[in-house]
Amino acid sequence: MNPQIALPILIPLFSGALSLVFWRSRAVQRVIAVGGTAALLLTSLWLLVTVNRDGILVMHMGSWPAPFGISLVADLLGAIMVVLTGIIGFAVALFSLATVGRGHEAYGYFPLMHLLLAGVAGAFLTGDIFNLYVWFEVMLVASFALLILGSEKAQMEGAIKYVTLNLVSSVIFLVAVGLLYGMVGTLNMADIARRLATLENDGMVDVLAMMFMVAFGIKAAAFPLFFWLPASYHTPPVAVSALFAGLLTKVGVYALFRVFTLIFHHSPGYTHEILLWGAGLTMLSGVLGAAAQFEFRRILSFHIVSQIGYMILGLALFTPLALIGGVFYIMHHIIVKTNLFLVSGIVHRLRGSYDLKKLGGLYKSHPGLAVLFLIPALSLAGMPPLSGFFAKFIVVRAAIEAEAYGVTFIALLVGLLTLYSMTKIWAEVFWKATPPEGDIVPFPAVSQRELWLMSAPAVGLAACTLLIGLNAEPFYALAEASAAELLTPERYIEAVLGKAEETTP
Repeated sequence: MNPQIALPILIPLFSGALSLVFWRSRAVQRVIAVGGTAALLLTSLWLLVTVNRDGILVMHMGSWPAPFGISLVADLLGAIMVVLTGIIGFAVALFSLATVGRGHEAYGYFPLMHLLLAGVAGAFLTGDIFNLYVWFEVMLVASFALLILGSEKAQMEGAIKYVTLNLVSSVIFLVAVGLLYGMVGTLNMADIARRLATLENDGMVDVLAMMFMVAFGIKAAAFPLFFWLPASYHTPPVAVSALFAGLLTKVGVYALFRVFTLIFHHSPGYTHEILLWGAGLTMLSGVLGAAAQFEFRRILSFHIVSQIGYMILGLALFTPLALIGGVFYIMHHIIVKTNLFLVSGIVHRLRGSYDLKKLGGLYKSHPGLAVLFLIPALSLAGMPPLSGFFAKFIVVRAAIEAEAYGVTFIALLVGLLTLYSMTKIWAEVFWKATPPEGDIVPFPAVSQRELWLMSAPAVGLAACTLLIGLNAEPFYALAEASAAELLTPERYIEAVLGKAEETTP
C-alpha cells in the first residue's frame, strides 16, 4: 500500500471540509488554508522522492484490482505535477491572506480553493479515464465559483465564456470516453492502452484521438478555441487569477501528454502532425494578442496561451529530447506565470489599477518589486541564465533536430515578441515617470504586514526560477527520467496491471 499517492487528494478535500466547519471564523479558515497547502506541498515532495527512488507507484481503491476498480497512479510526470500544485497552492494561500477581502471569504473562497487543488491533484494521479473526467468537473465547478466571487459585470461576462467553452469540452470528453469504452470495454488507462494496441479499426481510433485532442485542447487553451482564457482570467481577484494561471490549463496539457503517449501513440504521423501545427498557431496567436493589450493581466493571460504552444510542441515532436523539453517547460512555466500574476497583484494593491497607462514610477519607489518582476519576466522571454532559457533551448533544439523548421521559426519569433511584451510592461509600469495625481486611482495605503504577505510568495517563486536556471542539471535529469517513462508506456501498463494485489483498506 502506498498512502502517499492518495494524500495529495485527501489533504485539500479535508482542508476544504474543515474550512466549511469553521465557516464563521475567518481566522481559522486562514490558518487551515496555509496549513493545508503546506501539508499538500510536503506530501507531494514525499511522493516525488518515493517515485524517483522506487519507480511508478500504484494504489487500487476499495480492494478492487485493476482494471475493475479505480486506480491511483503516480509516475514521474504525475508526481512532478503534484509537487508544482503544492508549490502554487501554498504561494497563493499566503498571498490570499493580504489580498482576498472579507466579502470573498464570506462566500467560500478558501473551501473553493481547497476543492480546486483536490481536483487538480486528482486529475494528475488518476489512472482511470472516466475518473479523469470527474476530476475535470470538480475543477470546473470550483473554478467557476471562484471566477464569479464578487459578481461584478466583467466577472460574469468572463465566467459565461469560460464555462460555456469548458462545458463543450466536457461533453466532447464524455462522448469520447463512452465510445472508447464501447470499443475496448474498460476505463482503466493502462488496460485501454493494452487493448487498443490489438484493435484493427484504425479509423475509429483516429476519430477518438481527435475527440480527445479537441476536448483537452480546449482545456489547455490551445488554438483555435482559446479565447475563453483571456476573456476571463483578468476578471476575478488576483489570487484566483494566479491560481488559474499556474494550474488550470496545465491540467489540459497534462491530459494531452498522458493520452498521446500512453493510449494514442499508434499513428504519430497523423495525430502528432496536427498537434505540431496546433502548437505553432497557439504560440503565434497568443503572443500577437498580448502585443495588442495595455492591461497588465490581459497581457499575461494571452501569454499563457502562447506558452502553452511550447509545451504542446514538445509532445508533438515526440522525440526523447522534445518530451524532455516539454516536461521542463511545464516546470518552468507554472512557477513563472503564477509569479507574474502575483506581481501584478502587488502593483494593483500599490497603485489601484492594472491599466499600464495609469501606472509608472515603481522602479524608483519600489525597486525590490521591479526586481521581482524582472526575474520571471525575463525568464518567460527565455533570457539566460534563467529557467525559461533552458526550457526554450531544449524545445527549439528538438525542433531543429526533427527538421521542423517552420515551427522552429515561429518558436524563435514568439520568444522575441514575448520579450517585447515584457519590455512594454517594464517601461510603462516601472520605468516611466509616475503619472499626474489626477490619473492615479485612489487606493488605501498598504501596511507593512500586507506588503510582506504579498511579497513573500513572489520572492519564493522568484527563487525557484533562479534555482531552476542556475542549477538546471537535476531538473533536466528529472525531466529526462519522466520523458523516458512516457516513451515506454509498457512500464506504466505493467505497473498498473501487474500490481493488482496492492490495495487500500
